[in-house]
Amino acid sequence: MVSTLRAAGCVFAEDEADLLISAAHDDAELARMVEQRVAGLPIEHVVGFAEFRGLRILLDEGVFVPRRRTEHLVAEAVTLSRPGAVVVDLCCGSGALGVAIAVAQSIDLYAADIEPAAVRCARRNVEPIGGQVFEGDLYSALPASLRGRVDLLISNVPYVPTDEVRLLPAEARLHEPLVTLDGGNDGLEVLRRVSAEAAQWLAPGGSVFAETSEEQAPIAAAIFSQDGLTPRVSTSDELYATVVIGTKE
Repeated sequence: MVSTLRAAGCVFAEDEADLLISAAHDDAELARMVEQRVAGLPIEHVVGFAEFRGLRILLDEGVFVPRRRTEHLVAEAVTLSRPGAVVVDLCCGSGALGVAIAVAQSIDLYAADIEPAAVRCARRNVEPIGGQVFEGDLYSALPASLRGRVDLLISNVPYVPTDEVRLLPAEARLHEPLVTLDGGNDGLEVLRRVSAEAAQWLAPGGSVFAETSEEQAPIAAAIFSQDGLTPRVSTSDELYATVVIGTKE
């Protein structure tokens, strides 16, 4: 099995073999899983879950796979959270970010995504811990009652420039929705939409969090500033991650 996976280009073939064996219920299922992985399906979609901040997040095919670098965004959010905080996870995908914050702190969690498959998946992860998931385009999906009450707005928007999507690994390009990857001409078009309305939804002292590339961070910070938010950039060398935070004073 290791040789088969390695020949298919799996860099961590031994680890993946162990994971597949532990996830399969019988030999027939294991053979099917290996076949799927060799065909290029992300390992997380094959086994039906992703590891994120030590948690096992349920994951369906066609749903964005949470990246380890995004753990830095969650860590930043947790430092600003408090018991009972209202947390909104926009572009939630599987709901991994909001769930990870909820595990670290008792919060009032809401999540939303425009992709029906993501909403179905997120409900499997978010609802068991008492959160709510909505389907729709950014803020239009949220209950109006949240306006002006959000303490932490987590928005892991797509930030790959359109012309660079073709350079992404095949696992992402072929098996994750384009809407979760393509951030427009400069990669920041969705972030601009989030920023434009953020102050209306944030509570006083509330913050919005967005992951960007290192090169995009100064532009993202300027966008937040133009929309009345006080920006701050946080980086993690270990995770090669950049997060831009905008706070409503």
